Amino acid sequence: MQAVALAARARRQLRGPEPWIPAELCRQRAGGAAPCAGRAGCGSGRAGCGGGGSTMSEAAVADTRRLNAKPQDLTDAYGPPSNFLEIDIFNPQTVGMGRARYTSYELRMRTNLPIFKLKESCVRRRYSDFEWLKNELERDSKIVVPPLPGKALKRQLPFRGDEGIFEESFIEERRQGLEQFINKIAGHPLAQNERCLHMFLQEETIDRNYVPGKVRQ
Repeated sequence: MQAVALAARARRQLRGPEPWIPAELCRQRAGGAAPCAGRAGCGSGRAGCGGGGSTMSEAAVADTRRLNAKPQDLTDAYGPPSNFLEIDIFNPQTVGMGRARYTSYELRMRTNLPIFKLKESCVRRRYSDFEWLKNELERDSKIVVPPLPGKALKRQLPFRGDEGIFEESFIEERRQGLEQFINKIAGHPLAQNERCLHMFLQEETIDRNYVPGKVRQ
């Protein structure tokens, strides 16, 4: 008997160590029972076996588990956004006669950005004021200024059979173009530092002799 035992031990040494068997495979072989702790290559007796501690499959499940989101309350759902800037141009009015005739637009701004002194403002501007702002930004800032709506020179020719630039449809088209222009400008982080933009948006009258510079918070 001792000779048979020695021969069996020699054969095991030649084959090398028993391969590692995953815990799930152990359960299947055991008919759903606990891992076969007594078998070579499995059970709690060897590191890496499913019978001892957490298994590799359990670790993978933990890594891919969905994180629980913080529940949203009414304040978060219906409160104002963290940063917002809204500019509307509306209520066009045409005043004057002859060469002194022009159309102005009401410009309303709402924001909570700390760079602006007023969180709500409403001013009235005409097309030439928008031209002034564009020229000031192109002169003193490093941003690419978007184009303004065209001046429609053909509509300003004399002896036309219509109202030219004072036609209701043209005024509405220009209003939309000016609104797009000022929203692009005011939303640019570099333009928000320019004094000319702050004066244009929030001061009743434009001081064209102002000193250009940056606005500090």
